[in-house]
Amino acid sequence: MIGWLLNQGPARKALGLILTAAAILLFLFNLRRTGERAGRAAERLDVRERNDAIHRQMLDAAARRPHDRDALADRLRDGRF
Repeated sequence: MIGWLLNQGPARKALGLILTAAAILLFLFNLRRTGERAGRAAERLDVRERNDAIHRQMLDAAARRPHDRDALADRLRDGRF
C-alpha cells in the first residue's frame, strides 16, 4: 500500500520536497554549530593573547628590576624608578 502510494506522482514530489527541506535544515543547524565553535575558539585565542601580553610585561619588568639592595638604592638616588 505505501509502496503504491509513493509511486504516484504527487506523493513522490512531496517526498522529494520534504527530503530537500530536511537536508537544508540539517545544513543550517550544522552551520550554526560550526559558527558557535568558531566563536568559542576565537574567544579562547583572545584570552590567551591577553594573558601572554600580561606575562610578557611581567617578564620585562622582572628583567629591569635591580639585582640587589645596593642597585635599588643607587637607582632611587638617581631618580630612576
